[in-house]
Amino acid sequence: MPQHHYEQTMARLLPAIESALTAATESCSGESTTGKLGPGCPQRLGDAIRYAVLAPGKRLRPALVLMAAEACGGTIQQALPGAVAVEMIHAYSLIHDDLPAMDDDDLRRGRPTVHIKFDQATAILAGDALQPLAFQQLAECGQSGNAGGNPQHLIQAIAALALAAGPENLAGGQADDLACESGHLPAAIAQAAKNIQQNQASQAERKQTQAFLESIHRRKTGALFSVSLRIGGLLAGADSSQLAALEAYAAEIGLAFQVVDDLLDHTAAEADLGKRVGKDIERGKLTYPGLLGLPGAREFAGQLVQRGKERLAPFGQSADALCGLADFVLSRTR
Repeated sequence: MPQHHYEQTMARLLPAIESALTAATESCSGESTTGKLGPGCPQRLGDAIRYAVLAPGKRLRPALVLMAAEACGGTIQQALPGAVAVEMIHAYSLIHDDLPAMDDDDLRRGRPTVHIKFDQATAILAGDALQPLAFQQLAECGQSGNAGGNPQHLIQAIAALALAAGPENLAGGQADDLACESGHLPAAIAQAAKNIQQNQASQAERKQTQAFLESIHRRKTGALFSVSLRIGGLLAGADSSQLAALEAYAAEIGLAFQVVDDLLDHTAAEADLGKRVGKDIERGKLTYPGLLGLPGAREFAGQLVQRGKERLAPFGQSADALCGLADFVLSRTR
């Protein structure tokens, strides 16, 4: 799919996404009680929530929700609550990942991270608040009758988002990722990782380590990609075969995104990436370039993207936007 087609799709979707995110994070002011954050939300907390959610970003996950809905014959309006919900979960995860106790980052999307801009306590609370706000988006769209499909699909969407954000996926993947830095890896993986760093690992150790690394990122990064597509399909009333195709595509593209992320940490300029680079190497983290080398990691990312695009064959031209997004994931520089 030509790059300009993908850019045209994003130019069409982004205004709706940004408008919905702004509306979903409005606070009450004066005598108004219409703000989504409610009259009891402290101003500083509301400011931190907006700072995180409205920060300049690629909006890949909410765009995936809308693209999936359209591929399944639905509309942007049907899927917007799901797009907002997914981006809120993503924003919460970034706030918490950046904290000193986690990845300890001071730069995100070219701006100070939330705990630097405000303070650690406010950042934690903003992340805490964004989780229930995400589910509120989905629940309220069902109450208003704006969601597509049937009520059972909406319940499935809520359950899918909870599973993706929970201990088996997003939170669990982050826990294992942190274990790579803190010396809490399984003994066999720890020894294999050490041997890889010393260029003494066997082929079996490399395969074992790669499988462990994939298990982390299919949960930490891939789960939100997968649920974005699933929610978009569910809100559009997708059938089981459509949902299966979307999830197969997501499994490949979500992992490709993380492989490229690892590559950018090795090769990108900080000004282009909008966050500190080289920190994975400094911390001795398990990464795909460290495991496969830069050429091997690039080749692996390309294979994942190609397989992802093949998974979309049942949709025909209605999945052109999703194919274009896959190409963007491979070619992105930030």
